[in-house]
This record gives sequence, structure tokens and C-alpha cells, in this order.
Amino acid sequence: MNISKIFWDMAAGNFDELEGRYRHTHLKTVENTKKYLHMSDLVLDYGCATGTTAVEIADQVKAIHGIDISCRMIEAAKRKVAEREIQNTSFMQATIFDKRLKKESFDVILAFGILHLLKDPLKAIQRINELLKPQGVFVSATACMGDDKTIPKVMNRILFIPGRTGIFPFLRFLEIPKLERLITNAKFRIVETETLTFSSTFDETYIIARFIAAKKIWGSPGENA
Repeated sequence: MNISKIFWDMAAGNFDELEGRYRHTHLKTVENTKKYLHMSDLVLDYGCATGTTAVEIADQVKAIHGIDISCRMIEAAKRKVAEREIQNTSFMQATIFDKRLKKESFDVILAFGILHLLKDPLKAIQRINELLKPQGVFVSATACMGDDKTIPKVMNRILFIPGRTGIFPFLRFLEIPKLERLITNAKFRIVETETLTFSSTFDETYIIARFIAAKKIWGSPGENA
């Protein structure tokens, strides 16, 4: 039984409403991301949820392919782009390790709100490197610990056992230096970072969003190490 899939399937119906609470952060993330998009780009949206990002950047790129573990999220994403008659998008239920995703297939890979939900984010980031074309761009926005790490650390401890055992979806707030080391260790060069709050009124003392844009460097993860 995949608890994460069940959880996000259940959340799909209200996800847009929940996402709307953090619209301030999302809009700034998309604004930052657009600097790295070109009309010739093939984009992978990893953890695409209900397709909000795909809708907002579809006119900036050649094509977008969204993946998510939740079939209900994928259904919602397909409805959203169909209603808007957006032609250059596609979606499928999959993880980043799905064999249907081919090496060096994408110019840009997005990972918004996903890395802190992974038990092994380094492995996922290495896979992202593998899927990117040479000099491809990886853009992420991740929930991280703020200046006062007390509450996030307590939450990490409380959720550690349920997340590890599959009783509850895994979640772990990362410290920014560790997140950035994971990305550089996976053969990326970070070219832009920004710390964002989750809304215009959200207290950034405890949990913040870290925007990171990084370019793939020579070789693949593990080569010439």
C-alpha cells in the first residue's frame, strides 16, 4: 500500500484551494523560473499536482510533460489544460524513476514542493541530472528550516517514524546548506537562489521556501567522481 499516493489522491480535490493560500510564493517562484525558459524547451514538471504551473508557463516553452504519484492529481491536471485548450502539455502518473522517461530528454526540469517529501532527495536529484540534456536547467522550490530551527526540527522528529513506516507520507524540512550540497553533489552548478516566505504575511522565522536554479555540469552523477 502506497500511503503517499493515497494521501495525495485524497488531497487532490482541495489541492487548488490549499495551493491558493501560498499564491504569493508560487507566483514569485514562477516569475523567477521564467528567466530560464525558452520557446524551444521541453520541460518536465516533477510533482506537477493539478497542473497549475504547466498552465502558467505553457506559452513560454515548446512542450511540458507533468508527472505525479497521484492519479487524481493527474486527472485534475488534464481537466485543467483541456478546459483552457492548452495543446502543448501532457501528464502521466509516474515517479521520477519511471523508465518511460528517457535520459537527456529535457531542457528544464521543475521540482516545486517535492524535495522535502522524499526519503532520498539526492537519488532523485541525480536522476534529474540524468534526464536533463547537457547544460540543462534544474529549478526547484523547497520547504526548508528558517532562522529558528526549533519547531521544524521537532516536526521532523514527530513525523520521522510515521513517515519511515508508511503510516503517514514522509516529510522532512531541510536546512538550506544541506539542500544546496545535495544539488551540487549531484553535478549541478547553482546559478540563483532566493528565500521566499509562504505568503505575504507568513512568519519566515520557522519554515521558508528556498528557490534554487542550477545548471547541469559535465558528465553524469557518479562519473569522474
